Amino acid sequence: MRVLIAAALTMISGGVIASELEDAHRQAIQGRNAYWNCLAREYSRGSNQNMSEDDFKHELASVCPSERQNFRVMLLDYLRMEYPNVDAGAHLTTANRAVEAAQKDVLTAFAKHKESSK
Repeated sequence: MRVLIAAALTMISGGVIASELEDAHRQAIQGRNAYWNCLAREYSRGSNQNMSEDDFKHELASVCPSERQNFRVMLLDYLRMEYPNVDAGAHLTTANRAVEAAQKDVLTAFAKHKESSK
């Protein structure tokens, strides 16, 4: 009887963990989308079209601070849950690289658009 109760508790707690992991993943994706949408709004601002690529790069680094931080935190939470045995510093590096990649993608689009408009 005790074995059945222990097995049932293990199954229930496993479901809770899976549910929490799914929630963390969903929140990380929502954080990513919010950050991308904010960067897209910045990209499409008319006043940026006259900026140099370097100026726009610096602009991207300073815009959307709350969305950027939320994305970083949500991704860190997900990574900690998904990979609990990985060093926290590695998770932070991964989250920072994800933020940098988003900025780089928008900067690349900006540069291509600027080049094509010449």
